[in-house]
Amino acid sequence: MTLAGATKLDLEAYNARWLKAWTDKDVEALVGFYAPACVYKDPQTAGGLQGREALRAYLTGLFAATPAMTYTPDEVWPIAGGYCGRWYCDIEGGQRMRGFDLVLLDGELITLNEVYVHPLP
Repeated sequence: MTLAGATKLDLEAYNARWLKAWTDKDVEALVGFYAPACVYKDPQTAGGLQGREALRAYLTGLFAATPAMTYTPDEVWPIAGGYCGRWYCDIEGGQRMRGFDLVLLDGELITLNEVYVHPLP
């Protein structure tokens, strides 16, 4: 798939690398996936975050406050300007959740990331 301003990008491989950085709680690697003026939204950030510095601060606090989590890619659907990806997350202590990301890209940098999650039984 070709995205605006990008060469052919293997979305499944890209998504897997990105989710691995989430599993590793690697703030700098994650921030590197995002454009300088990115917008990030998840259930904890109702109004969203803008920019790498806000995202870096948020992830640093989030990762310090949460147990180990393992993200496993499930499916990726290409859309105009990016993709939607579904994943599973196994949380230390036995909890599990499923999530879904809307990811818009400029080349290989995420410009918009909206995260939707729910717990699984």
